[in-house]
Amino acid sequence: MSDQNSAPVDLIVIGAGMAGMAAALFAVNRGLTVAQVGSSAEIIFASGLLDLLGVHPIATGRLWQDPWAAGEALRRDLPRHPYARLSKADIQGAFTEFCAFLADAGLPYWIDPGRNTPVLTSLGTFKLTYALPATMQPGVAARAAGRRCLIVAIKGLKGFSAPQMAASLAASWPQLRAATMAFPGARSGEVYPEKMARAMELPAAIEDLAAAIRPHLDGAEAVGLPAILGVGGCRAVAAALSTALARPVFEIPSIPPSVPGLRLKEACEQHLPRKGVRLFLEQRVTEVHPLGDRGFALQVAGRPGFQTRLACRSLLMATGRFLGAGLRAERGRIRETLLDLPVFQPQDRRQWHRRDFLDSRGHPVNHAGIETDRYFRPLATTGRPAFANLFAAGSILAHQDWMRMKCGSGLALATALAAVRACRRALAGTLD
Repeated sequence: MSDQNSAPVDLIVIGAGMAGMAAALFAVNRGLTVAQVGSSAEIIFASGLLDLLGVHPIATGRLWQDPWAAGEALRRDLPRHPYARLSKADIQGAFTEFCAFLADAGLPYWIDPGRNTPVLTSLGTFKLTYALPATMQPGVAARAAGRRCLIVAIKGLKGFSAPQMAASLAASWPQLRAATMAFPGARSGEVYPEKMARAMELPAAIEDLAAAIRPHLDGAEAVGLPAILGVGGCRAVAAALSTALARPVFEIPSIPPSVPGLRLKEACEQHLPRKGVRLFLEQRVTEVHPLGDRGFALQVAGRPGFQTRLACRSLLMATGRFLGAGLRAERGRIRETLLDLPVFQPQDRRQWHRRDFLDSRGHPVNHAGIETDRYFRPLATTGRPAFANLFAAGSILAHQDWMRMKCGSGLALATALAAVRACRRALAGTLD
């Protein structure tokens, strides 16, 4: 079966990860007609924390409280990094616009504009991040004030041990205590974060959990739990539980797949169409046909036997690296899977990885990706843009190791905004 869509849109975004979702949002906010194709499944592996820049240089593992100072150092040291083409205002603007969208979708975030914030993790460590879900912020405030805190673990929930967390932080946060209890109504054995989060959206479940926690309070001034306080309306669930316990409640990010990642996924999937984005989720682009100045024609495959043909005046690749299938490692090279564009990579496969898997410098393969001009247009082998109306954003970009530098979300948001701005100029005929 084939569905013919003849009217071209201004922009098709390929990819439904963080960069793709942000690009679709930024484009529709600027009056462009937008379609988006891809799988959003990988977002559930996100912690829900939106990093800007936490580590530089990678080799020394230096942590930065001030991400903007870190950015200045990065631009000096790594002039080919995508951040080197972006100003502080560019990056701030991307975070502001995306977080405003999330707030409107019922998923507010908290930012301390001048610094990274240390967030308690389920490993009993602190992770520096720039924007965090509002449901996690009371934990930041509790630690800053040195409050007595109760950390609650759920029996059967993997990767979250309250006693281990309290023991690990005994020196830096001695006011922490731990309790482990069964989730109300759960049967014995393993429990699952999403199932608990869905259950917590019922008022009876909130009161049942509060009743289970109350005997363990013993003077605690705040209560920390795994991130299970609802999927939709999580702020209301956290507020209701705080009221029931008469003290602030905060969430602690857990191992993926995570409920905060699921919240991001559902917020984008539910609210981008309301803004006018045509979503073709859990579908993949099987063919791309350049049409010169007229744009591109795409063949999109969905469920078996169903195909869609789309046309656009411009195209934005947010296809990710290996997990997102934007890049594929073959026997002798790394290949870009959509248009077979040139990929920056080590010359020889033997140079992809260092001998020590845990080498503090990371691995050269982590810097592989698409090289672009200053407008984030992918380059051909000639060093010129492969197509005047093709753009790229996110982790597919070369010369960055977002995982080790703790800059994944910032990279996705800021390059998506820059690429969309350039795309809009290209469509208007004002891009040189």
